[in-house]
Amino acid sequence: MSTLLVDIGNTRAKWAFLKDGRVGRQHAVPHAGRTGRRIAQAILGKNDRKKPNAVDRVIVVSVAGSQIDNDFASEVRRRLGTGPEFFASSRRAGGVTTLYSEPWRLGADRFAAAIGAFHLSGGRPVCVVSVGTAMTVDLVDGRGRHRGGAIVPAPTLMVTSLLKETNGIARRAQGREGGTKLFARNTHAAITQGARYAAAAVADRAIQEAKRVLGRPPLVLLTGGAAPDIRSLLSSEHRHVPDLVLQGLAVIAAERSSPR
Repeated sequence: MSTLLVDIGNTRAKWAFLKDGRVGRQHAVPHAGRTGRRIAQAILGKNDRKKPNAVDRVIVVSVAGSQIDNDFASEVRRRLGTGPEFFASSRRAGGVTTLYSEPWRLGADRFAAAIGAFHLSGGRPVCVVSVGTAMTVDLVDGRGRHRGGAIVPAPTLMVTSLLKETNGIARRAQGREGGTKLFARNTHAAITQGARYAAAAVADRAIQEAKRVLGRPPLVLLTGGAAPDIRSLLSSEHRHVPDLVLQGLAVIAAERSSPR
């Protein structure tokens, strides 16, 4: 039997199977325009008789909204005969304690990533840089205290905002000529690279601040579907962990299975 771990973000759904304490390969699908039922079908397969890998538990973290969550839960329950367990932020979970003044306001995906990062860090302070629709930076110290974080638009959202909220730039940005340097030679590349460099600069500055706060450099873990957009631009040493949220859900699964 295995546990299905699911991360439903703003633009993509990611999942993997947890078996014998190990998280399998992460899969992902864009979910723009999909209902919760369609997301469940994409993960489980459309054949009603297909029960993937003899799943006995489904643990989910979602920031997609209650409508998608409810539809997803209904389809999972119909298909597997058991409802999913949704992970929500709380003061303490998975060995991590958040110092957020109101824990429920901390995004559950951020908290799950912080838990995964803490368990991968070996007791070292860790800074999580997650790049998706938004970019978040979260700091967990060596005692497992989530010290807080920052949220900024990720590169794609920066670009979309500029193109949508301006006229002259949007007109001049027509065309898709490429570019990989900060000082680009066409407007579209200038916007794209400017957004990527800006996000990388925020991450590097946050890592410097974490070092000042902690008195030592943290381990830096980079995650999120858009992480490749800034990975080569980061000055800070880092490790790329694409399934960090799912790693956190694996910790939660083990914690909920343990006798209290």
